[in-house]
Amino acid sequence: MATPLPALVPVAQLSAGDTAWMISATTLVLLMSLPGLALFYAGMVRRKNVLGTLAQVLAIAALVSLLWFAIGYSLAFGPGDGWIGDWRHPWMASLRVDKPQGLASVHPLMPSVPEAVFAMFQLSFAVITPALIVGAVAERMRFAALLWFSALWSLGVYAPLAHWVWSPEGWLAQRGALDFAGGTVVHLNAGVAGLVAAWWLGPRQGWGREALTPSHLGQTMTGAALLWVGWIGFNAGSAGAADARAAMAMLATQLAGAAGALGWMLAEWTLRRTPTLLGLCSGVVAGLVAVTPASGFVGPGNAVLIGAVAGLAGLWGATGLKRLLGVDDSLDVFGVHGIGGLVGALLTGVLAEPLVGGVSGSLAAQATAAGATLLYSGVATAFLLWLVDALVGLRLTPDQERLGLDLAQHGERID
Repeated sequence: MATPLPALVPVAQLSAGDTAWMISATTLVLLMSLPGLALFYAGMVRRKNVLGTLAQVLAIAALVSLLWFAIGYSLAFGPGDGWIGDWRHPWMASLRVDKPQGLASVHPLMPSVPEAVFAMFQLSFAVITPALIVGAVAERMRFAALLWFSALWSLGVYAPLAHWVWSPEGWLAQRGALDFAGGTVVHLNAGVAGLVAAWWLGPRQGWGREALTPSHLGQTMTGAALLWVGWIGFNAGSAGAADARAAMAMLATQLAGAAGALGWMLAEWTLRRTPTLLGLCSGVVAGLVAVTPASGFVGPGNAVLIGAVAGLAGLWGATGLKRLLGVDDSLDVFGVHGIGGLVGALLTGVLAEPLVGGVSGSLAAQATAAGATLLYSGVATAFLLWLVDALVGLRLTPDQERLGLDLAQHGERID
């Protein structure tokens, strides 16, 4: 049965507390992209590519915001069928406010807050997902090509997957898939897309032969800290209300991030005799990624378990698996987000607690959702890369790559 259209309700029927919390949560999620993810990535690239990397994340945030307004929101959360939402209400046509009559539209998925808040909260997710892919293609993709790809990918990959998983009539939701805040829709999706894009572009010049030294790991740590703080809004905000479930999701998020950091650190310390700042930052993100689909379905103990497993799995993904695949995923988007998202999706099926989320998990349903995400995102991403490459060309020339994104693409540099 299709999700009903957003309805006009009396403003007095809305919850001031829920609305205030969701506005705050949305702000926190936007903080994850700008400046959190931008700084996280900029600190890991070489000095000649710092400004270009910052520009990529900022431009994607602006571009996807307007695409979400134009049609993305309707495709993802409008009434439709099991595969896609509504093509008939572009420009957020369902969103209405009638102040003289004291009415405002609400979306059925968050009926206690104005639809504008729900749409804005989901916009912040739509923004960060394609921005994550920047890390996989860092230092070698043309700016124009990245914008074309991000636009097409946002509408052709992200919006359908969001509908499949989060819209009540979505075919994966109908099969019982659980994804509280984006383990499959955001992280596994972006991770697979990043891996395909990195493979398609080929390795950076000098990859595997010379040290590609990060420009400023202090920036990366600052970005990781902003991501950690913002992740509270990411996960706890997905409760859609200021309630006990949001509180549990917030606690689960904090504990999983901490467990991921220490799990990665201890494994790195044991294997390499050196605990690194980059490893700690990566472990934080791995733990946060993995608990994302589970955060509204598990208690503190299982959140710690998920974070610790993700820290170990992320280290393997960024080292052993990366060597096995032989793909220059520059900033380990697949190793951290792809593997973390997969771990979290599957463990949600095993560890979901009915007393917390009101539902039991199904490993089969989670495996179906993960498999569908891997297949659809991988194939669709490859097609879009082929299309953009044919239209405008994907990769910098060798001379441009040696010069760096900052000067070659933007005519700027850090003095």
